[in-house]
Amino acid sequence: MDIQGSARAGFEPVEEAFRVNFAEDSPLPDIGASFAVIQGDSVVVDLWAGHADLAKTRPWRRDTLANVYSSTKGVAAACTTLLHSRGRLDYDKPVAHYWPEFAQAGKGEITVGLLLSHQAGLSGLRAPCSIEDLYDWDLMAERLAAEAPLWAPGSVAGYHAITWGFLIGELVRRIDGRSIGAYLRDELCAPLEADVFIGVPADQDARVAEIVKPRVEPVQSLAAMTDILKLTLGNPVIEAEVPNNRAWRAAEIPAANGNANAMGLAKIFAPLANKGSFRGTEYFSPAALARATAQRFVGIDINLGVEIRWSSGFFGNNPQRWYGPNDAAFGHSGWGGSMAFADPDVGLSMAFAMNQMDANLHGDPRTIRLVDAVYACVGRR
Repeated sequence: MDIQGSARAGFEPVEEAFRVNFAEDSPLPDIGASFAVIQGDSVVVDLWAGHADLAKTRPWRRDTLANVYSSTKGVAAACTTLLHSRGRLDYDKPVAHYWPEFAQAGKGEITVGLLLSHQAGLSGLRAPCSIEDLYDWDLMAERLAAEAPLWAPGSVAGYHAITWGFLIGELVRRIDGRSIGAYLRDELCAPLEADVFIGVPADQDARVAEIVKPRVEPVQSLAAMTDILKLTLGNPVIEAEVPNNRAWRAAEIPAANGNANAMGLAKIFAPLANKGSFRGTEYFSPAALARATAQRFVGIDINLGVEIRWSSGFFGNNPQRWYGPNDAAFGHSGWGGSMAFADPDVGLSMAFAMNQMDANLHGDPRTIRLVDAVYACVGRR
């Protein structure tokens, strides 16, 4: 495999781990992928290889974008962290303070903090919902504002796989006036020079990789199937290759349709890994960043069925150590294997984007191999 990009001296094992991910005898051979690591203000790993399509007619380039599914949530959480850092968003205030219609159906006391940490009880809609409905922002916001919680808010956490993005995105829109995709572009992507989109403009379509569904059936399971989980993941059912539709890419679905390359994601997380600053610019105040990443729920998530550490939109490092050896690491991973995270203990941000999806949701073998290789190199430096 012809690996493009570079790994700084001392990080050569990371390039080898990236190469192994493409080997046909590996558990999940990559088709095309990118991986990036930033430490402090410096890029130490920037790699890409393979092809942007299943037929292998388009090479994966430095600027190739891929749908990163729920890794988008970490990007959206960076947006709410920025609003909080600027004094425009208070985690302790009711959501209805910013979005009055949200108070319907007994939701008037749900705080922003509960919403961000998947504790609001709105992980699904009771009325039938189609894929096409997800492309209609106003419709989804209206439905969620009118919906009654599926459980007592604050009693448990239950992963809001799709609805979380509309809830948080509408909160951003009510505070700022811009959609979350526009806010992300203007306030983070532009100054950071980060190649990340929530809603891909038509003129960027040629850069987007074809998403390839998993090769095998999953061997892992979520929580036991409940009525809540059926509404969360089955209303609507999302097919793995739906990102290949232009309508999906054009919409803003902040829980699931971010398109990015690894370097773009790593740049978003770079200031989060370095006390709020990156290359001489402060994006987040250290105090605001500490509040954004403070744990709000630790325990078994009723939809995921595993121990989760939720903060204000970020996924805390778990016992399986997806994000390396340090407890302070946080970020978000996506269906299929993408991930982006920050480790403030060592000033690292890293991200992985690919087009060949893994069937399982927990612990993608490709990212584990890459993360382990990075920390082995950091430990030797």
